[in-house]
Amino acid sequence: MADQGGEDLTRAQTQQQRAGFRARIEEKPTLRRTYRVGVAVLGGIVLAAGVIMIPYPGPGWLVVFAGLAILATEFHWARRVLDFARAKYDAWTEWLARQPVLVRLGVLALTGLVVMATLYLLNAFYLVAELVGLGHWTWLQSPFFA
Repeated sequence: MADQGGEDLTRAQTQQQRAGFRARIEEKPTLRRTYRVGVAVLGGIVLAAGVIMIPYPGPGWLVVFAGLAILATEFHWARRVLDFARAKYDAWTEWLARQPVLVRLGVLALTGLVVMATLYLLNAFYLVAELVGLGHWTWLQSPFFA
């Protein structure tokens, strides 16, 4: 079993290192501005990727929360949005867990329809059809790529 005192010491050292890192950034206005822009760009990219991934199977919401957490390290508005989003997500999952199987299956079906519609609109079905030699099935082609 790990020594609790050693673990606390390591945690304290890590916090001191972070504080030192932040203090060095805060000392120089240009470095601070550059750091904030970097956090904003990285957090924005991660957040946008997460929003795109939400309807698909996988870690969409996790990526959204990660993007908001990155932004929240520098921006108070992002911390408020993150707290709000967590509360709403928790409320949604609790509500869904209380619903009968038929409602949960309906939500699953609706999610599947959203995925299918976006794949169709992004022309994914037609690209796969062309790969397997069914390019003459033009009804699979998205109106955006016709």
